[in-house]
Amino acid sequence: MTIPGKRPKLIATDLDGTIVVHGAGYNESQIRQRTIDAFTKARDLGIHIYFVTGRPPRWMPEIRDAFGFGNSICANGAMLYDFMNDKILEEFGIPIANQLEIASILRTHIPNISFAVEFGDEFHHEVAYVPRWDIGVDMQPVDKIESRMTHRAFKMLARCSDYEMSSDEMLAIAIREVGHLATITHSNPTESLLEISALGVSKGETLAKIATRLGLTAEDCVAFGDNPNDFSMLAWAGRSWIMGDGHRDGINYAKSVAEPHHADSVARIIEELLELPT
Repeated sequence: MTIPGKRPKLIATDLDGTIVVHGAGYNESQIRQRTIDAFTKARDLGIHIYFVTGRPPRWMPEIRDAFGFGNSICANGAMLYDFMNDKILEEFGIPIANQLEIASILRTHIPNISFAVEFGDEFHHEVAYVPRWDIGVDMQPVDKIESRMTHRAFKMLARCSDYEMSSDEMLAIAIREVGHLATITHSNPTESLLEISALGVSKGETLAKIATRLGLTAEDCVAFGDNPNDFSMLAWAGRSWIMGDGHRDGINYAKSVAEPHHADSVARIIEELLELPT
């Protein structure tokens, strides 16, 4: 099927499960050369490139080393981060009072929940919260995360330690109970893990803000993603694709469905987009 419209002026893409192959750790590059080539050609044609991710800055060296260019929106929209120069340009954090209230409320509604919190270059977690990617980063876990809620956080994480609830089940409860205090999402249906940002902060909101600053509209932008933390971005962009192996609800937000992410699907679509008239 031929893609309609003109060549985009901005390309925004999620990383893990979209252009980074599933199973890759943050320091374990699994970005295909065809993907790098497609983004490089887009950059050379003057298109703005934004890597829009749930990752914190400490997980971005892989992207810097693979591409050597581009801009990034990290922590699900909570941070504009210049990964080429390792510099945080702008940040939207969760107030301490909201962190405390969120933890208190969710403890009463989700059994065996445990928490982690991120601010600056720090990652803190409870003893019951078992990290998968940040093993060893926090060498002094605490019994209750409230003792580490000392700064505005760019992200809170909440895990159902016994995995009795899926991320989707946790998300429904969290939105109902604390949706007035924060933006809640997830990036992996099988992880029993929520990602919590400041109220009103999302990938879509921050991308829209950046586009406005560049003098662009949603129709000038395309976006790619695979999970609920991408849905706001996919809904906002004029043209957007959910990965064929992404979350089942993605089709309700994206305009189109791509092939599974491991099939160079984003690269194939960008190659076609670049053939469109300006």
